[in-house]
Amino acid sequence: MFSFKTKPYAHQLKALEKSWAADHFALFMEMGTGKSKVALDTIATLYKEQRLNAALIVAPKGVYSNWVEGEIPTHLPDHIPILMSQWRPVQSKSFAEEMRRLVFDSFDGLKIFVVNVEAFSTPRGTKAAIAFLSKNPENIMIVDESTTIKNRKALRTKNIMKCGDLTKYRRILTGSPITKSPMDLFSQAQFLSPQALNFKSYYSFQNRYANIVRRTMGARQFQEIVSYKRLDELNEKLERFSYRVLKDECLDLPSKVYLRRNVELTDEQARVYKQMKKLALAQLDTGELATTQSVLTQIMRLQQICCGFFQPDHSEIEELPSKRMDALLDVIEEVQGKVIIWASWTHDIRKITKALEERFGSDAVAAYFGETKQDERQDIVNRFQDKDDPLRFFVGQPRTGGFGLTLTAANTVIYYSNQYDLEIRLQSEDRAHRIGQRNAVTYVDLIAPKTVDEQVIKALKQKMVLSGAVLNEEVRKWLT
Repeated sequence: MFSFKTKPYAHQLKALEKSWAADHFALFMEMGTGKSKVALDTIATLYKEQRLNAALIVAPKGVYSNWVEGEIPTHLPDHIPILMSQWRPVQSKSFAEEMRRLVFDSFDGLKIFVVNVEAFSTPRGTKAAIAFLSKNPENIMIVDESTTIKNRKALRTKNIMKCGDLTKYRRILTGSPITKSPMDLFSQAQFLSPQALNFKSYYSFQNRYANIVRRTMGARQFQEIVSYKRLDELNEKLERFSYRVLKDECLDLPSKVYLRRNVELTDEQARVYKQMKKLALAQLDTGELATTQSVLTQIMRLQQICCGFFQPDHSEIEELPSKRMDALLDVIEEVQGKVIIWASWTHDIRKITKALEERFGSDAVAAYFGETKQDERQDIVNRFQDKDDPLRFFVGQPRTGGFGLTLTAANTVIYYSNQYDLEIRLQSEDRAHRIGQRNAVTYVDLIAPKTVDEQVIKALKQKMVLSGAVLNEEVRKWLT
């Protein structure tokens, strides 16, 4: 009998039983249902059966480090010896030596190479992955959030396909394999196997499942997809090599699921952040920051920089290049149904609302913060709670909307930013998780690693531990 490090839920065990021995398989499991665990249990099972000794895990930049720091230590059984390396875009002697050992040295255990998908847009990243797979042929390749390879023309997709040709087992993981159209499926399935959907080319796939008309614009002619056909047939083909899990079907899921999405600072953000941190520390050393309020002001500015803007004293807001909005939109692509987005700053509320309106339409978004008119607030809540209303995104400020409201239509809550106040955090969590909620609720925090973002989470966690000790309550699993 296989010994799991963490006990699987019923839907995870079913997914494992259905997929582990397959050469290629797709885990279409919604965010929060534990697809990473199923993938790691698959690796462990195949290793136990002596079918593989190497794993290449590919994930988006905001996710891949969590595999190394969170998922693998949590779920991979301790009795499996591992030699692991995480891709680093900047070359160094230590990383070169690490890769040499990973690729060429014999090892009586499991080799794991975790790479961000963006690395496959570079010759160096692609070369490293190919070398790893070529020298360790008893392998598995896992592409997490596989919609990152839906564009068949993208360089990273082409390079990942090349790597797929060198693998013994292949897996793709995503909650939403279709983000724009059924055509998104082709590259994802093709990575798994040309026989998965059994089409020799994208155009034959397109002709089979899309209705196309020829358009003329001036002197230029082009083809446009106007509708889709034979989708029942396509679904039947998918079911042969995939397993679908929706959160609202998992009655065994815990009531709250916490996930972290890392968002690296841009070079400009990092420069401004470093300057502001240096200034704050200098003021502390000289005793200029004499009050708690002034310290909190400096912390607030560091948080704002992480979110992508900066506002000096009595000055206009300065925008900073940031990846946070892209990360938010990526998360939204992965989830189903209605979503609550909490943001601390008015500036971010407006920016998020505008971005979502541009992508999903104005009827799909409502902002709930200090500037929202009193006579409009209840209408927003009523519309959000109405499953038939097109309002899908509730963009709120926790101090304004985090108390007293019932927002149980959502089972996904995203924290664009956090505050140090534990009560505000818990109250805002409970807008979705309260009487009337029938599904597990997933909470996703956007966090810039090695910044004040992490310190805020750490402080909130410590407050929860202290509260639990005082009240003699077990501290529930929370974001780490």
